[in-house]
Amino acid sequence: MRNLRVLGLDPGLRFTGWGCVELNDSKREHVNYIDHGVVSVPSVLSIEKRLKYLYVELVEVVKSINPAEIAIEEVFVNNNGNSTMKLCMARGVVMLVPAMLNIDVTEYSANCIKKTVTGNGHADKIQVRNMVRKILSMNELDESTTKSDSNDALAAAICHVHHMPL
Repeated sequence: MRNLRVLGLDPGLRFTGWGCVELNDSKREHVNYIDHGVVSVPSVLSIEKRLKYLYVELVEVVKSINPAEIAIEEVFVNNNGNSTMKLCMARGVVMLVPAMLNIDVTEYSANCIKKTVTGNGHADKIQVRNMVRKILSMNELDESTTKSDSNDALAAAICHVHHMPL
């Protein structure tokens, strides 16, 4: 089996997390950490310029990572309609980037990602972070190295590796 590179994305208008892993065997036992980060969109920009900024930066990330597939965490809808609408705009941009680059996208609910990574669909962020670090042998990194956005993106990528057909 060839190595399969998966990029996970955690959409957000202010912060969009990204994290890349690579599957190195058909048994899904050797998932290696590649890279992670956050696209930080300046909040002083108008909404259309924020969306453009997110698009341009995310295109650069995807091109530099060169993933075979992309996993995206589904949007969590909250009670604030305005915030949800802005988050959905960012999600549209996050889904547009791989479409423009002809890369397949799979979406996963937050509960599915958490259950896959921790065994508990209602795990908190600390449990998810700890398991992502354990799975990817990242124990030497301190908490400031992985923001929750990039950690959630790494979790989405790990989830995809375990759920995708080979």
